[in-house]
Amino acid sequence: MSWFGKDKPRLAKYLSRHGLSQKDLQEGSGVSRATINRLCTDSDHQPTLGTAKKIVKFLRKFDSDITYEDFFDM
Repeated sequence: MSWFGKDKPRLAKYLSRHGLSQKDLQEGSGVSRATINRLCTDSDHQPTLGTAKKIVKFLRKFDSDITYEDFFDM
């Protein structure tokens, strides 16, 4: 299914599949709500390396095999 004419970002798909909310990710990673929202709605937006590290570190609590490339084109 498309998301405003684009594919839903991989991060948003992951959160949906694993029953996590953007708020869960925000609180667990320390990344701002605005940044999480943008990453979950704009598939063209890429985070800074520091932000990506925070997100991946938090999500590895649920899946230790997660890498940056699972979500971002880095």
